[in-house]
Amino acid sequence: MEEPKLQAPPNATDCHFHIYNDKYPPAPGGLPAPNASPDDYRALQRRIGTTRGVVVQPSLYGTDNRPTLEGMAALGPNFRGVAVVNDKVEDAELARLHAAGIRGIRFNLAQAGATTPEMMEPLARRIKPMGWHIQINAPASVIMAQRDLFQRIDATLVFDHLAHVPQPAGTGDPAFAFMKSLLEKGNVWMKLSGAYADTKSGPPAYADSSAVARTFAGIAPDKMVWGSDWPHPTEKPDNKPDDAVLFDLLTTWVPDPAVRQRVLVDNPARLYDFPRS
Repeated sequence: MEEPKLQAPPNATDCHFHIYNDKYPPAPGGLPAPNASPDDYRALQRRIGTTRGVVVQPSLYGTDNRPTLEGMAALGPNFRGVAVVNDKVEDAELARLHAAGIRGIRFNLAQAGATTPEMMEPLARRIKPMGWHIQINAPASVIMAQRDLFQRIDATLVFDHLAHVPQPAGTGDPAFAFMKSLLEKGNVWMKLSGAYADTKSGPPAYADSSAVARTFAGIAPDKMVWGSDWPHPTEKPDNKPDDAVLFDLLTTWVPDPAVRQRVLVDNPARLYDFPRS
């Protein structure tokens, strides 16, 4: 496999990937995926050049965060995590997760699962003093249906995968306009990830998703982070994207090297509590 043309700077951070381990049982509604081990992920790191990362709890395991926590421990101190909890979680468990390197909680509203929108505000009040954020994966239709909640919530919000802005409308879609207003408000961040999730134009340029990503990055460059979404659980085994191609998209999404440094290094350090370089 070819390496990306873009050279990753020191402390470049992959802010979205998953660890899967089939010794843990799936939760109802979890999206099946093959094993994806810390060693497998190390191979990806060697290929694209990132040295820090954020393990995101996949929906497959519900609120059983053991696969994520074990993955983080195996990968070492350069890694943080995002867990899944519900509104019954005890304070002692949140403290335990924080000590293990968790810095956010995830709401996957793309499918029925362990969390619901109604849990978001009560949990936001509890995690905000810890410096955590709420990460949201949801189709644009759900984001728009919950726009009052997202405008009201008093916490840092991080939207996955370009907020799934629909294509081919892209930057002309009402969901894009809404996300633009949230980014301008100041408590919202965007993951420059999942170029393949909503594309109609496809690889290698992903021109439609790239137009959305480039515009988001221009609106709020200090609130952008990049993620691989490895091992790409939404994609069929014979249709996985090329991780080098995905990394190289940053050269068009964020063409200014100084801003790209912020996206890959400085912004993740702030959001995930990494040591400042």
